Amino acid sequence: MSSQNQNRSLEQAGPSGSGGQVGVRVVNWSGSDRLCISPKRDHKPENYDDLQFEFNPNIFASLEHYLPPHMLNLSRDVKLHYIRNILLRYLPENDRIWIQKLREYRLKIILNYPPLHKEIFTMDAESFFVPSFLRAIKENTEASFRSIMAEPCKGVYTFEMLQPQFCKKLMSEVDHFERWVHGTKLRIMRPNAMNKNKHGVILDDFAFEAMLDRFMCDFIQPISRVFYPELGGSSLDSHHGFVVEYGINKDVELGDAGSSITIKVSGSQNRSRPGSNSNINQSGQNKGNSSVAFSGLHEDEAEVTLNVCLGKEFSGGDLFFQGVRCDAHVTTNTQPEEAFNYSHVPGHAILHPGRNRHGTRPTTSGNRMNLILWCRSSAFIELKRYQRDFYSWCAECRRKKAERVRLSVVAAKQELLKSEI
Repeated sequence: MSSQNQNRSLEQAGPSGSGGQVGVRVVNWSGSDRLCISPKRDHKPENYDDLQFEFNPNIFASLEHYLPPHMLNLSRDVKLHYIRNILLRYLPENDRIWIQKLREYRLKIILNYPPLHKEIFTMDAESFFVPSFLRAIKENTEASFRSIMAEPCKGVYTFEMLQPQFCKKLMSEVDHFERWVHGTKLRIMRPNAMNKNKHGVILDDFAFEAMLDRFMCDFIQPISRVFYPELGGSSLDSHHGFVVEYGINKDVELGDAGSSITIKVSGSQNRSRPGSNSNINQSGQNKGNSSVAFSGLHEDEAEVTLNVCLGKEFSGGDLFFQGVRCDAHVTTNTQPEEAFNYSHVPGHAILHPGRNRHGTRPTTSGNRMNLILWCRSSAFIELKRYQRDFYSWCAECRRKKAERVRLSVVAAKQELLKSEI
């Protein structure tokens, strides 16, 4: 690219007009105009709720905190075009067409689906969450969060969260929706493309989107801001919410819809891709086969993942974790301290980085239904482009950095010894 193209000024953006429609136009900026690593928290962003775009308005407000300082006081239209230009890099035209079709698909469902429990489609914290969780959120301190949580593995938190009655209503609503879909012969999208899951629903598709947005912003982000600041936990601005059912003749060894990966575990052979039978015992150790599988091992397409067991009678189906990695190190060895198994308890949640490699062991009896909420940060995704390593959150980057430091110290000592001889 020429230097002339690399140093172009912002183009004057046209007015939003009535209805918030803005023509697609590329906005140019100089190389110094990229997003700031640290957000300006005291800046009050514009209101983008009136816009009819392919992106959630919350994303624009969230990214505005990261704009270069000289842009913060420019007009909304200039900031809008700048931010949208960033977002369009991650959304090709075919995807934008698909999003428009998705809106039409959701509207068709919402206009025709008769809800069973209308009260759970609107956030009602007192009836959704257990009192201990609400107290911790109200106090909004690290101490209050830790008072209700266990941290069995670094960066993985477990706690009681949902009221039994809410869990029952959500499960019955999902069952009701499934029956309605079957009766109307409507073809619906399922949450898990990786495993072609036919036993789960995307909650955002049938009017839960606004409620889940409140769920993320008011009840997940306060926690993730404290525990996952280096992973975009303080700038969550979009979500993907779904319910998956596991059980015999259903998804016995299912991951939760992320990208499947192959990794090594220290002291064992390579793990094969999902699809072969698991031969890992509950401690995560190799039972003896030279080729063993972690079924459904993957990362989530999210910065922070909430996974809550809603209930039903079941046994087995433990989650297992294999450590947080960046893209460059996603298939590297798992260290012993990173391996962890979690047994589901109805109403209890597990919160973890989406990049913590994980999967689900077979459900040995019964059925289990889980609510999964992927929480995403547009700022984190964009800022990753400016970084070369991720030692603040990737364990392998951190290990390699420590090794570089160790070798540097050894070399310095050797040079010192040579000078003294």
